[in-house]
Amino acid sequence: MDKALMRILILGGTGEASALVRGLPPGLDATLSLAGRTSAPKAEPVPTRSGGFGGAEGLGAWIVEHRIGCVIDATHPFAARISANAAQACAATGTTLLAIRRPAWDPVPGDRWIDAADMAAAVLALGDTPRRIFLTVGRLEVGAFAVAPQHDYVVRAIEPIGDALPVPRLTTIAARGPFDVQAETAFLAERGIAVLVSKNSGGAATYGKIAAARALALPVVMVRRPAKPAVASVADAAGALDWLKAL
Repeated sequence: MDKALMRILILGGTGEASALVRGLPPGLDATLSLAGRTSAPKAEPVPTRSGGFGGAEGLGAWIVEHRIGCVIDATHPFAARISANAAQACAATGTTLLAIRRPAWDPVPGDRWIDAADMAAAVLALGDTPRRIFLTVGRLEVGAFAVAPQHDYVVRAIEPIGDALPVPRLTTIAARGPFDVQAETAFLAERGIAVLVSKNSGGAATYGKIAAARALALPVVMVRRPAKPAVASVADAAGALDWLKAL
């Protein structure tokens, strides 16, 4: 590998990023960057920084200052802003960029998906009739549902949501996946969930809820992924490791 490519910045916060840093071959100087939205992130075996860079310009300056040879964008499929900033910063600095783009989920027979272009569309898809809704969209997105206070909400997130969803009937559950199908099926049934709202995150870690909803014949409001820049990409951490070795 060229010495200029031995210093790597990994934009993380996902299982793919964790698998990548744990599988890095010797001799690479890698830094893992997290958005800083989780108060107690899992410890990783590489130096880790937390917080934003200050947009594309700030990221570009950080890349130059730290003599980064390549950037691997292993952020969440819904982290559109940092992916756009990474593409812009790498283009401006002439830095090699690879994205890990986990495949989206596709419906299978038995699924009752309701397509939603964004969170606002997901709120409308719930309708006016009060129902018990399971929100698994993350604490930063739950506020969109405040305009539909007639529903009874169950929210699961890694971090406490505070007052992000000011509605009369709200149950919050702090938990971190993965969650298996059996546990999710029991959870949905015991809580009397009528509708599941989910981002189309893809991957295995949170698919249990989708399979559980299918088993219980529950509708799922599935929020589409935001658009991301067209850059070189692989599907998983193994693909990124192969890419690094090829350098």
